[in-house]
Amino acid sequence: MTLGEDLRRIRCDPDFWYPVAWSRELKAGKTIGTRYAGLPIALVRPVEGDVFALEDRCAHRQVPLSKGTVKGQAVQCCYHGWAYGRSGRCIDVPYLGKGKLPNGVKTYPCREQDGLIFIFPGDPEKAETVPMPRLSQVANPDYKTRRFGRHVKCHYSFMHENLMDMNHQFMHMKQMGQMKPRFLGQDRGPGMIEARYTFARTGGKQPIGEALVFGQKRDNSAKFAHRDVMTIRTEYPYQTLKIEPTGGEAVMDLWIAYVPQDEEQLTNRVFGLLSIKRPKLPGVLDLAWPFLVAFTERIFREDREIVELEQNAWNELGGDHNQEVFPVIRDLRQLLAECGMRVPEIG
Repeated sequence: MTLGEDLRRIRCDPDFWYPVAWSRELKAGKTIGTRYAGLPIALVRPVEGDVFALEDRCAHRQVPLSKGTVKGQAVQCCYHGWAYGRSGRCIDVPYLGKGKLPNGVKTYPCREQDGLIFIFPGDPEKAETVPMPRLSQVANPDYKTRRFGRHVKCHYSFMHENLMDMNHQFMHMKQMGQMKPRFLGQDRGPGMIEARYTFARTGGKQPIGEALVFGQKRDNSAKFAHRDVMTIRTEYPYQTLKIEPTGGEAVMDLWIAYVPQDEEQLTNRVFGLLSIKRPKLPGVLDLAWPFLVAFTERIFREDREIVELEQNAWNELGGDHNQEVFPVIRDLRQLLAECGMRVPEIG
């Protein structure tokens, strides 16, 4: 990032796999509309066969195809019945002969994995060589996974900064008690930055949600201080967070993506997978799950409010006036700028 460059004006690189919907949102024989960075996308699930993704505009009158009807391996526009197959090609216009069919619509590479529907919005020729992300411990029966997400009115970079900078635990004092983070250092590699922390509780009581994560009640004594390592990684464009006890498996494994919604990418939709290690006693985590959900919702609500306030300040000031002093966040900002895309100025 060059001197004076505004990170909030840098767009996501589209040459990655981005989640755009939860599998549960798209029923068999139905279609729904979603977005990536202002691009309208229709997701179609035939009764038989895989999900496919098309530009959500009929080539005829630009009516959303997501308002249409699934017919076999095609979607039929609700207006005049034009039909499009999974390749995007127009395969039927009810009032024309088969030899006179018009051009079709754009299609997007599409994959479904572990309850998420992904598209590849960039160069489709790269889709086969760009790997899908590893989605926490979703497929591991030793973990129970919560799927969560909301629309957040901010640039995706604010979200990366918020999670990476654990000094903001100050804000969560009401939910977490008084926590003192210790920064252990960072690693930097191509398209990746990682920060590690430990924590000590200096005041307040352990919340129930945290006890469920660690599988035990903890007081504020020294024996629990700086005992577990939290590792936060931005592996562009995704982010992960793990909490690992000394010499043990991760008790929490989070994967999260921030998918831009509008063309200027000043809003995003969060897709998160939070995996918690099951305790040895069967069924305990399942019974206590509503408490964990409520706890994590409160934390996310506070984070969402603060990043939206940051975005509001950027809007009002007409640019980025942040004075960042924490080295790992300065390096994270540099990474996001290097991996992102600059939009040429007009005029």
